[in-house]
Amino acid sequence: MPAPKSIHCKRAYEPPQPGDGYRVLVDRLWPRGASRESLQLDDWCRELAPSDALRQWFNHDPRLWAAFYQRYHKELRDKRDRIQSLRKACDGRPLTLVYAARDWQHNNAVALKMFLQQH
Repeated sequence: MPAPKSIHCKRAYEPPQPGDGYRVLVDRLWPRGASRESLQLDDWCRELAPSDALRQWFNHDPRLWAAFYQRYHKELRDKRDRIQSLRKACDGRPLTLVYAARDWQHNNAVALKMFLQQH
């Protein structure tokens, strides 16, 4: 199955663009104030979001970033089937991982992108 042409992370509050390709919300919770129409999603992969315990522990603290993404990658290794279905659904198009966090450098979409590029 073809890998995504490219992988991007985009905040849910940024407008969709034609080049986004396959748009997937990767948060466990729906972005506050966002409508389904405004997000223009192809999928919502709640099961690829960090566990509630990990998300609450991290609490978007940049000082915990390295430990967070390592723990999150460990969780993702147990979800290989869902990762494979995401790759298949993408079908060689660009993949845009949509997230709601304010911090564009330290969030689960960035950590998921790192995982997808490594595996």
